[in-house]
Amino acid sequence: MTLITKSALPCLLMLSALGTYGKDLPPYKDTTLPVKERVADLMSRMTLREKAAQLRNNSTSDRHAFANTYGDCSPGTVHDMSLNTRDAAILFNEMQHYLSDSTRLGIPALTSVEGIHGVLQDGCTVFPQAIAQGTTFNPQLIERMTNVIAEEAKAMGIRQLLSPVLDVARELRWGRVEETFGEDPFLIGEMGTAFVNGSQKNGVGCMPKHFMAHGTPTGGLNCAFVAGGPRELRSIYAYPFAKVIKNASPAAIMTAYSSYDGIPVTGSAYYMTDFLRDELGFKGYLYSDWGSIDRLKVFHNSVATTEEAGRKAIMAGVDMDVWDWAYNSLEQQVEEGLLDEAYIDRACARILEAKFNLGFFDDPYCDPDKVDKYIHTPGHVALAKEVADESIVLLENNGILPLNPDKYKRIAMLGPNSNVGIVGDYGWIHDWTPDWSITEAMTKRLGKNRVVHADGCDWWSQDDSSIAEAAKLAAESDLAIVAVGTRSIWLGRDAKGKKVTCGEGFDLSSLDLPGRQLDLLKAVKATGTPMIVVLITGKPLVMDWAQKNADAVVLQFYGGEQQGEALADVLFGEVNPSGKLNVSFPRSTGNTPCYYNYYSGDREQVFDKGGSLEEPNGHYIFERPYALWNFGHGKSYTSFDYIDSRISSSTLSPDDTLIVEVDVKNTGTVPGKEVVQLYVNDKVSSVSTPVQMLKGFDKQLIVPGETRTFTISLPIDELAIYNEAMQRVVEPGEFEIMIGSASDDIRKTHTIKIDN
Repeated sequence: MTLITKSALPCLLMLSALGTYGKDLPPYKDTTLPVKERVADLMSRMTLREKAAQLRNNSTSDRHAFANTYGDCSPGTVHDMSLNTRDAAILFNEMQHYLSDSTRLGIPALTSVEGIHGVLQDGCTVFPQAIAQGTTFNPQLIERMTNVIAEEAKAMGIRQLLSPVLDVARELRWGRVEETFGEDPFLIGEMGTAFVNGSQKNGVGCMPKHFMAHGTPTGGLNCAFVAGGPRELRSIYAYPFAKVIKNASPAAIMTAYSSYDGIPVTGSAYYMTDFLRDELGFKGYLYSDWGSIDRLKVFHNSVATTEEAGRKAIMAGVDMDVWDWAYNSLEQQVEEGLLDEAYIDRACARILEAKFNLGFFDDPYCDPDKVDKYIHTPGHVALAKEVADESIVLLENNGILPLNPDKYKRIAMLGPNSNVGIVGDYGWIHDWTPDWSITEAMTKRLGKNRVVHADGCDWWSQDDSSIAEAAKLAAESDLAIVAVGTRSIWLGRDAKGKKVTCGEGFDLSSLDLPGRQLDLLKAVKATGTPMIVVLITGKPLVMDWAQKNADAVVLQFYGGEQQGEALADVLFGEVNPSGKLNVSFPRSTGNTPCYYNYYSGDREQVFDKGGSLEEPNGHYIFERPYALWNFGHGKSYTSFDYIDSRISSSTLSPDDTLIVEVDVKNTGTVPGKEVVQLYVNDKVSSVSTPVQMLKGFDKQLIVPGETRTFTISLPIDELAIYNEAMQRVVEPGEFEIMIGSASDDIRKTHTIKIDN
C-alpha cells in the first residue's frame, strides 16, 4: 500500500475554495452546504489535538463530570450501556449540550449502543437474538424491526448501533454463533442489508461487524485465528459485507480481533484499506473492536509497543480507537515525526462526515420527557412477538402438534430452560426471568392446576439428583414438555457468575447437551408419557437422540421477551410455525463442520457413504458425514405442494437476470407461511464450487386450497466465481437451478446455460 501525504487529500482539505459564509455562521454550521464542504471548513479550524480527539471513544455516565472527562475538546464517540432509558436520555442530552456550549468548536459526539436485538439500555424492547432473526427468512420483517430499534435509540439521543453481525457461523463450538444470521453468506447478506436499511432510514447509523472472517475461529475459541486463502475470503467471509456495503451503505464498520491467514486484520493496510475500501467500495468510517488495536501488541505480538500498535492501525485505515489507549499517543507521534498528520486528517474527516450525515451537527438532542412515548410501546412489543413467532422452527412432529388442550388434563413442564426467559448475549436483561418463560405462558392458558413444573437438572452441571423427581411428575402427567439447551446473558452483566454455556467468550468443546440434560430426556422417555422437546438455545446442539425418540422437537433460538408467548402459541396451533434452519445441526461434535454448502469432494465419496454403530463403514466409520437437520429445514402444520415452476429463459448472459416463478398450493387445512428456496449448482467450473448455493428465497402466507406464485430474481452476476487467476468471472456453461422447501428437499429443477 502506498503511504499517503497531505497532498493526496484534496477531498478533505478544500480550504482555498471556502470563503466566509456569514459573520455569525461558520460554513460548517451552514446546513445548506454539501457535507464535504462543511467537513473541510471544520477541519481547517481544528488543532491537531482536537482532530486526534475525534479518533477516540471517551465516555462517562456521570452527568456532573463532563468538564473533567471532555474539557474543551469533543470526543469522537461515546457510549453508556448501564442506564435505564430515561437516565440515558438525560445523560446524552446534557452531554451534547455541554459539548455544544462548552467546547471551542461545539462538535457533537457520536452516541453509540449495542443493538443486535434491541437497544442495550434497560427498559427497551427485547427482540429475538440475531440467530432467531435469521430463521424467519423474512428480511422485510427484520427491516421493520430495526426501524423500531432505531426509533427507540433516537428517543434517547443515540444515533449509532454497533450492529449487525455479519460473521459466517461455520464453527458451531464458537460461543457467538447466536449473534449471527447463520451459516450462509447469501442469507446473511440479505438479512444484514435489511437490518442496516431499517435503522439508517430512521436516522440511526449501523456498524456491521466483525471485519472479517471472525466467525470461524480455530477450535471454536473466540478470537482465535482463521485459516483460509483469498478465494475463501471473497467467496464466503467478505460476501455479506460486500452486499451490505453495496445495498445499504453502512455508516461504519467494526474490525475484528482475529487474524486471517496469519495476518491480524486490525493492523493490516491491505484488509482495512486496499480490500475494504478500494475493492469492496466502503465509504464510511472504520471503528476498532473494543481493545483490538492494543491487541496487536498483547494478543498477536505483531508490534512491540502500544504506541506502535496505534501507529500501525491508523496507517492501516482504522479511524476510531475504542477501549484502549493506543491512539492517545498519536498527537505526540506526529510532533516527534513518527507519523504523518495526514493519517489523522484522513480518519478525522471520515468521522466528521458520519456525524454530519447522521444529523448530529444540526440536531444532536433528545427530549427525556418523551422517552416513554417511543420506547417499549405496545406496538413494539407486538412486533417482537411477530419476529419470535416466525423464528420458531418445527424440527420434528409425529402428529402430536398442535396440542389439543382438552386432551391433556395435566402437563409437566420440565427442563432447566422451562421456567426462564433467555434473551441471549447483548440484551440488557440482568438475570433470567420466569415472566418470559414457556411455563409462565402455558400456565396463563391452562391454569395453575393443570401445569406442574420441575427443572429436573440445571443447564450446566453433572448434578443429577433431581432427575427422578422430574420423571415422577412426567409419569403422573398426560404430557411432558421438556425445555433444554443453553443459556447466555450479556457478558458485561457478570455472565461468569451465572454459569453461561453460550455467548461471547463462552465456547463449547462439545456440542452435546450440556450437563445432564440428555439423561433427563431419557428418564422422561422411560415413563411412557408423550414427550415434546423444546430446544431453547443460541446455537445448534447434538440432538440425535431427541430426533429419534421425542414425539416432537421444537427449536426456539433465543426469542426475546416474547419467547414464552410465542412458543405457547405454536404448541397450541394458534401460530403455524414457519421458521427455517439458517444453520445445519450436526449428528455429533466430530461431525462438524456440517454446513450444507460443502464442496462435492468434502462429502461425496465414490465408494463409502458413511457407516453406523450397527454397520461400520468408511467415511465416517460409525455415522454418515451429513447434517441431522439441514439448512432450510422446517416443518409446518399444513402441507405445501410445489405444482409448477417456470424460468424466464434457459440461455442467458452474465448481464442478465433470471426470473423464476414457482406455484405452491396449500394442500392442508390451516393457513401457513412457506419459504421457497432457490439453490444453484455450477455443473462444471474451473475451480471447486459448492454442491449447492442459496441464491434466492421468498416467503408468503398461503391459505388452505390456495395456490400462490412465488417470484425470485437471480442476477446472473451472482454466479460469479474467483478463477485460478483470482479474477471474478461468470464462466460459461450449465448451471442447475434447484427449487425447494429446504436444501435437502428440492421439489423442482431447471438447467440454464450461460453464454459469454
